[in-house]
Amino acid sequence: MTDPDELLAGLDREQREVARALHGPVCVLAGAGTGKTRAITHRIAYGVATGAFQANQLLAVTFTARAAGEMRGRLRGLGAGTVQARTFHSAALRQLQYFWPQTVGGPPPRILESKISLVAEAAAACRIKTDRAALRDLASEIEWCKSTQTAPEDYGTAVAKAQKVPPREPAEVSRVYAAYEEHKRDRGFIDFEDVLLLTIGVLESKPNVADQVRSQYRHFVVDEYQDVNPLQQRLLDQWLGQRDSLCVVGDASQTIYSFTGATPEYLLGFPDRYPDATVIRLVRDYRSTPQVVGVANALLGAIPQDTQAGRRAARARLELVAQRHAGPPAGYTEYPDEAAEAEGVAENIRTLIERGARPAEIAVLFRINAQSEVYEQALADRGVPYVVRGIERFFDRPEVRQAVLLLRGAARSSGAAEGGSAGSAAGDSAGGDGSMEGLAATVRAVLSGNGWSPKAPAGSGRAREQWESLAALAALAEEHEAGHPRAGLVEFVRELEERAAVQHAPVVDGVTLASLHSAKGLEWDAVYLVGLTEGLMPITYAETDEQLEEERRLLYVGVTRARETLQLSWALARAPGGRASRRPSRFLDSLREAKAAMADAGAGGVVRRGSGRGPQEQGKSKRTGPVRCRVCGKALIEAVDRKLGRCADCPSDLDQALFERLREWRLAQATDQSVPAYVVFTDATLTAIAETRPTERSALARIPGVGAGKLERYADQVLAILTGSAPAADEAAADSQEPPDAQEPPESQWPEEPAEAAEASEPGEMLEPLPEPEPGDVGEPA
Repeated sequence: MTDPDELLAGLDREQREVARALHGPVCVLAGAGTGKTRAITHRIAYGVATGAFQANQLLAVTFTARAAGEMRGRLRGLGAGTVQARTFHSAALRQLQYFWPQTVGGPPPRILESKISLVAEAAAACRIKTDRAALRDLASEIEWCKSTQTAPEDYGTAVAKAQKVPPREPAEVSRVYAAYEEHKRDRGFIDFEDVLLLTIGVLESKPNVADQVRSQYRHFVVDEYQDVNPLQQRLLDQWLGQRDSLCVVGDASQTIYSFTGATPEYLLGFPDRYPDATVIRLVRDYRSTPQVVGVANALLGAIPQDTQAGRRAARARLELVAQRHAGPPAGYTEYPDEAAEAEGVAENIRTLIERGARPAEIAVLFRINAQSEVYEQALADRGVPYVVRGIERFFDRPEVRQAVLLLRGAARSSGAAEGGSAGSAAGDSAGGDGSMEGLAATVRAVLSGNGWSPKAPAGSGRAREQWESLAALAALAEEHEAGHPRAGLVEFVRELEERAAVQHAPVVDGVTLASLHSAKGLEWDAVYLVGLTEGLMPITYAETDEQLEEERRLLYVGVTRARETLQLSWALARAPGGRASRRPSRFLDSLREAKAAMADAGAGGVVRRGSGRGPQEQGKSKRTGPVRCRVCGKALIEAVDRKLGRCADCPSDLDQALFERLREWRLAQATDQSVPAYVVFTDATLTAIAETRPTERSALARIPGVGAGKLERYADQVLAILTGSAPAADEAAADSQEPPDAQEPPESQWPEEPAEAAEASEPGEMLEPLPEPEPGDVGEPA
């Protein structure tokens, strides 16, 4: 049985608070990279281990199959593998399928995998001309309508009230929406929003079914709660009934899916709905360097508060505190045109890879998918592998479906001959010569019949995309063989089928090209945010205050995807030789204004002019070490604790007599300079000196509050006191006749010395990271 105390051992202070908050409503406000998944999975496991929860009575809900799969994996590792972790749709569909025969009768309706085909039929029936882009827009609009519980006849009013820009005339959208519903009904299909609606209908109309569900699930955890839409909240309310054993986790500053009906209001209003709720903030960022965190904080720190949307966004803001060591400064590069920007970024990326970076740890993020093509070409021209994310689900791609079909056929032949050995499949699919070469060679032989070759085709476009898809399957076979040396095609095909069921695509070792929306929940060592001009960021149709703030949040999500390297760029013209009529994004203004302050803290960057012919030079970063408790080793977050160099409740080894001698010396210095005593050294700094008793200048310099100016002015005297060779206090005072160093942060501007002075005098300090992440962690502490 899992030891509950061991589950808490690797958590930081706030994460432990989350894990121990097992009763009543709990709201966890978790910033990007702060270990929220770690916190809530440990909370679940701790609750199970202590008996507060029965594993089969808790339902954890999130928004993507990938996130649910990750959560299940973590729970298994923590000894709580029987806890259900599902998406809203998956949990609802499971309940609907179970209760449909007894409440409605017969088999449940078939699920419509994609709206596009029926939307096309509906538009044609309404005599409305569309292309594929228009069909995607209409499908998205129908999803918004159903998620916000808007009927076709109410669409015009609803879209005006929401200040939403419709993709077409509201009357046309309303007609297509109504026709879509009719065509869907006639064919006996339901879509994913219907799954939620029908489950809600069953629970609301059948009290016995609701009682059965509530008896089964008594505790709920909802991740990414800022992305909940009204339909999902209505289902959650039905699951809960009148109970309040609910833990929600989210960050209102990462609400970027309002086009699906998502709203942060449920997260922000949670304490109002549950006045006795426990609210915990996670702000220690374990993912990104202080330089990246500095950009993220500056971006949100510039939210205008002269509008209701701005005031609400500012109220929801979480100030992140970096836990990692310093990295390179953020880079800001202006290019003459889009082609030069793509070439400059691609060249920079090639240089990174030549220096040892993995392509899979690099991403180029843009506002709209149409921006991808020029970067595909620039990377292809340099032989840099890439993968385009978010255009189409991996296992839905025609070349992948065909490849899996061929592999399944080869596996069937193999299984009939030898119970699934890789050799038989190789013989069937590769002429028998590969029978002793193993699984990976066999898979490559099968894929070669589907157009794959070891060498990538030249250029970009569809041929390159198809090759990348098949190369991903080949790489997955190699990975599978390494982990399961005796596995054959039968086992590998089973692995593919399981991955396809949850859309768990293989990781391709190529640079990721993705829209900002599709990058949510992911992270890379190096991130390039491109095309940051007015009209794209913010997008041209973002007109209201709320829409503009969502664009800011979208950029914030992009910034916080970066672990170490962050590059922001924009182009002044569309085409080479074109008029430089574009303006840099207004969001860059706040970053420019904060640049000097961030540079002082080792978190800034330099604006460069780029030609596109080579990588842009970056400024040198200021390397500053984190502050941790010298007694227990934990990261220090409180200002006074950071000054002391230890937790306030950790035992002190203060030499009281030495401390008094230091105080006498400080008083003499302050009297001679006619300044308050803490301008020389604060009590916290003096206490840290008396506790650590450094004997060398380098050791003294590591104590928070001992800056370069003070080190130069006072080091010899302080070290003399510490070693017992100090002169009398009045003699020491005579040795220091210099005025306060102008380079030193002027602590005298604060009337007293506590947290504010401690923070302001140490702009470069960070918090100590916890140990390295365990396998499977994504940007979170181990």
